[in-house]
Amino acid sequence: MASSVLRDARRIVVKVGSSLVTNEGRGLDETAIGEWSRQLAALVRGDGGGAPREVVMVSSGAIAEGMKRLGWTTRPHEVHELQAAAAVGQMGLAQMYETKLREQGMGSAQVLLTHADLADRERYLNARSTLVTLLRLGVVPVINENDTVVNDEIKFGDNDTLGALVANLVEADALIILTDQKGLYTADPRRDPAAQFVHEAKAGDPALEAMAGGAGSSIGKGGMITKILAAKRAAGSGASTVIAWGREPDVLVRLSGGESLGTLLVAQTQKQQARKQWMADHLQLRGAVVVDAGAAAKVRDEGKSLLPIGMTAVEGDFSRGDVIAVRDATGVEIARGLANYAAAEARLLCRKPSAEFERLLGYAAEPEMVHRDNMVLAAGWAGA
Repeated sequence: MASSVLRDARRIVVKVGSSLVTNEGRGLDETAIGEWSRQLAALVRGDGGGAPREVVMVSSGAIAEGMKRLGWTTRPHEVHELQAAAAVGQMGLAQMYETKLREQGMGSAQVLLTHADLADRERYLNARSTLVTLLRLGVVPVINENDTVVNDEIKFGDNDTLGALVANLVEADALIILTDQKGLYTADPRRDPAAQFVHEAKAGDPALEAMAGGAGSSIGKGGMITKILAAKRAAGSGASTVIAWGREPDVLVRLSGGESLGTLLVAQTQKQQARKQWMADHLQLRGAVVVDAGAAAKVRDEGKSLLPIGMTAVEGDFSRGDVIAVRDATGVEIARGLANYAAAEARLLCRKPSAEFERLLGYAAEPEMVHRDNMVLAAGWAGA
């Protein structure tokens, strides 16, 4: 299992923590970032005979770098000062990744997210579309929490959680959390000489949280517990997690090659099964579109995306990103999925080819009303 999870992963989210990125707070570690960038580029290109991967980097370090640039030796407590440090540090963080990835012949993009971006369905879908497009273009997105605007109500709280949310957002096959520890132990090895290393376990196993010290413990606070909980969250969309030492030579390349490093926390649900279950059972339908016989056959029998040209009517008042039903002319629900257009826009697009979208809406977005990757057929939930 350990060798196949990462070897077979085609879309990977890599999260690296502040202590690694900033060399324990002393400023951006140019050598380390350059090394990770080299490995990211190797994964994207499929160097060494491996299959090309799509990779997203979630990187901490903006506040620590901002403090260094501002000459601060003590981390401030005031939120606005932390936000100011993040604003200054983001410049250096983005510049460093851009420089090191470009040295490897790779394009990069900075993406700043807040919890509010992923809590709102439309913004969630917009963020997903942007990231998937970047990956398709062979660009490496470098993501961080938007610390310049967050407050206690909207912050992720830690970038382990952000890494898991991004893994869910882009439907990643695996999440790799690089840290300053080798992985998970059955107890704190600094205090318990009998602590044993955990090579593999099931993501979401309650025993893992006890090993990590518990959510309120001094061991877990800001440490291993957040990684355990992130793995549990990522497993909800079918992504397994590896927690590994960030300074292990060629750690990303070796993991993707199937080598057993760190602690593997295996998701118990396959990615597609998790997604289908999510759409089939856990979301309230906001409306529906009715399709003609030709469109119904393509969706139901051929697994194709739903194009607006095959739609005959729109029901309800839904927004972009809401889950809607797809019904045939007799009213039978044949599928459901995420709407790429709001109800008012969908009504304008009924029976229209994609070439007319820009004239009708004033902009051109996705050619599909519901993409097949964001759709589950009725047969998919009938037996769920």
